[in-house]
Amino acid sequence: MNMGKNKERPLRITIRGLEVFAYHGLLPEEREQGQTFRFDIGMTLKESPAPQSDNIADTVDYADVCDLAARVTTAETYNLLEKLAAVIADEILKNFPQVSKAKVRAAKAAPPLSHPVAEVSVMVKRDRV
Repeated sequence: MNMGKNKERPLRITIRGLEVFAYHGLLPEEREQGQTFRFDIGMTLKESPAPQSDNIADTVDYADVCDLAARVTTAETYNLLEKLAAVIADEILKNFPQVSKAKVRAAKAAPPLSHPVAEVSVMVKRDRV
């Protein structure tokens, strides 16, 4: 298999199922009692030598991304999942310059609805410009 001379290629990283307890929502009980939020985070690095170098400096540290998402989720309170997901995606691009695209799926595991649902979620995508 001819892979060329250490040619850098786009790299996609996915973090699935990050859980953070926080106090977001329109209803007073959501802001008082809190609930678990689940996140799936996808990132694209335009070019990354990490698959060849095996060096963490050539990629994004997953733990740092999880820490950032948890900090954003607990630092402020938002009415809408849309806003929460957008802030996380924007912060990923701001704090990780090697990331060219960020996709954040934010879900409420137990939304207070009058009908049973497994969860509600939104997905926000951001591209570095």
